[in-house]
Amino acid sequence: MRFMFVDHDILDSVLRGCILSALGVVWVIVMVRLIGLRTFSKMTAFDFVVTVATGSLLAGASQASDWTGFIQASTAISALLIFQSLIARARIRSQTIRQSLHNDPMLLMENGTFHEGAMRATRVTQDDLLAKLREANVTSMRDVRAVVLETTGDISVLHGDDLDDDLLTGVSRD
Repeated sequence: MRFMFVDHDILDSVLRGCILSALGVVWVIVMVRLIGLRTFSKMTAFDFVVTVATGSLLAGASQASDWTGFIQASTAISALLIFQSLIARARIRSQTIRQSLHNDPMLLMENGTFHEGAMRATRVTQDDLLAKLREANVTSMRDVRAVVLETTGDISVLHGDDLDDDLLTGVSRD
């Protein structure tokens, strides 16, 4: 076994865990400060994948048994976050890239009525929607103006007396 910090198995393992974890977290913070807060947003499925992958790579960096493994994981974190930033910028500049990477939000319920076709297409059950309605403190189905499956996989519940049509801009009604 190669030691990174001291010539003792247990103490070296403890120091590796503590020091490499701290260095990895500091590295992620530096990258987020350089790239921006959007780094860990869930605006697209791609953003979510990058967030999960970054966490996994940070865990790998924290458990590295040598400097090469730590540097490789840290470099991979940087590459992922830079790639995410480049993709986000490309989405802003190119309608084609935006359309290829972006799923439209889907209307699952409107004015208290379930959209069965959309629910079937998105594999969302009526029980799933009822749970979200309860979570949103909906007390009457007639108050539900819209339920939208967002591009992030989150479900938004819009309820109240009326609904501004602009809130459903870009929402697919299939």
